[in-house]
Amino acid sequence: MTQSLADLTAQILDAARKAGAQSADAIAVDGTSVNIEVRGGKLENAERSEGIEIGLRVLLGQQQACVSSSDTRPEALVLMAERAVAMAKEAPIDRFAGLAEPSQIATDTDCARLELFDATEEPDPAALQQDAIRAEAAAMEVQGISQVQTASAAYSRRRIHLAATNGFAGGYERTDRSIVCTAISGTGAAMERDYDYDARIFQADLKSADLIGRTAAERAVARQGARRPKTGTYPVLFDEKISSSLIGHLIAAINGSMIARGSSWARDLLGKQVLPTELSLIEDPHRPRTSGSRLFDSEGLPTSRRAIVDKGILTGWTLDLSTARQLGLESTANASRGTSAPPSPSAGNLELTFGDKTHADLLRDMGTGLLVTSMIGSTINPNTGDYSRGATGFWVENGEIAYPVNEVTIASNLKDMLLRIVPANDGERHLSRVVPSLLVDGMTLAGD
Repeated sequence: MTQSLADLTAQILDAARKAGAQSADAIAVDGTSVNIEVRGGKLENAERSEGIEIGLRVLLGQQQACVSSSDTRPEALVLMAERAVAMAKEAPIDRFAGLAEPSQIATDTDCARLELFDATEEPDPAALQQDAIRAEAAAMEVQGISQVQTASAAYSRRRIHLAATNGFAGGYERTDRSIVCTAISGTGAAMERDYDYDARIFQADLKSADLIGRTAAERAVARQGARRPKTGTYPVLFDEKISSSLIGHLIAAINGSMIARGSSWARDLLGKQVLPTELSLIEDPHRPRTSGSRLFDSEGLPTSRRAIVDKGILTGWTLDLSTARQLGLESTANASRGTSAPPSPSAGNLELTFGDKTHADLLRDMGTGLLVTSMIGSTINPNTGDYSRGATGFWVENGEIAYPVNEVTIASNLKDMLLRIVPANDGERHLSRVVPSLLVDGMTLAGD
């Protein structure tokens, strides 16, 4: 599957050795992507890209440098390696840089069981265009829709291969298929916008274009007549569409790079309660047909399932080799990288414990408050966890939606918010981050 890319990474590593590198690792990526947009039932834009890129990191002791190129001719690879070595000689010493030990690297590199690649034939551009047209038409059929801002369909196929002088070599192939529709209701100053989309690894799993277009339109129409609520302190229900952003703030705070710098509001929370005791946050990099699944990370370490939060208690940071060395810990095999930079820690597939109540149950329980369906901007203090974001959604009275809301700011502190979350049972399990709707009591709302 990745033989040509394997040869390419072997060539660049050999060139790096000959240029004087003491150790090195390389990543090669090639792929094809197609994106079709329509407007008014006609083709608006068509893009297709194909290419290959290779990235090389060389180390001279604890000095390192990274270079990348799309020129894979043998002579270009030699020049690339020589430049990388020359750059490393001038780089500052990084006491924590270095490859994994041979005993640490993954030996199971057959990613077939993760089902990241759909062998179905690449869709013809005409088929993508038809999907976009169907989504647009379905949206325009909904009463109250004045126009469709975006209707598009896309497909991509990539191959990725990693190799290093410590003996690691592994790769995988990945496909993606998506449909997006953004609809606008009303006219002039009364216009409101909303969207729907779906993205899957396997084309057969994709939601229908008609459903995506209709859902986008219905959401846009429901936002008509939006107004600002009264300023005060209320419960806030984060809809499943955007609830993962709340957990995302916790994941960002426990990233090894933030912890190593001492610039995270979670820096003193290891081994302490960060979520309600009945909730756990699980990282599972081996979940099939999921975009964040990997058998190995970008440093060649084997990945494994772990409880980042276990029954409310924070159990560890998200680490690559460098941040683990800085903190005197072991890597959690969360290294991620592109072709032009060294690895850095990044979390993959996540799933938060579901609750036993439906979305409607939480609406009923909140009584009077705000259902947030989209967010605008972000002011998060990384040192204190102070949280302030613009939000739109629906005002809830007596447990039922009363009217749409816009131009409201919600604020609190992430430490307090996360300890008070109440999850629903409506998470989408095909997503990389499976987070249900989340109810948070006692947030400050700035409106009228």
